Amino acid sequence: MEELKISAKSIEAKLMEIKENRLRRTFPNLAKEMSECERTIRIHSIRSDVNAAEKKALTERTLANYNPDIIDFIRRCDNNQQAEEIINYMEERSEITHKYALKLRQQLKKRGVCSFGSKKEEGYYFKAVTQ
Repeated sequence: MEELKISAKSIEAKLMEIKENRLRRTFPNLAKEMSECERTIRIHSIRSDVNAAEKKALTERTLANYNPDIIDFIRRCDNNQQAEEIINYMEERSEITHKYALKLRQQLKKRGVCSFGSKKEEGYYFKAVTQ
């Protein structure tokens, strides 16, 4: 009697092949995009508070009764030091909580001022309204 040797790696490889075939049958366009590896989405900013992000997205579309938040002020900064000053100022005035200030500082330290979004230059809101 011949002994059958099957390695865990070969079983795993076969399972992956089956999953890939199922993916191709079920979602052909997605499978094609994944295999091409050409499509990427760049994330230009990070908001840790989902509710604030959603509110901001709706407000920016209309700019009606617009009131800038701390992220807007940080996005006008040229460097991390300026952003840190903004965070400190807003925390001292109790416009943001200490907990939120810590989150912002942590993001600033780990990812830098650019992680809050692209820089808002002079006339940003005027351009947004006129476009």
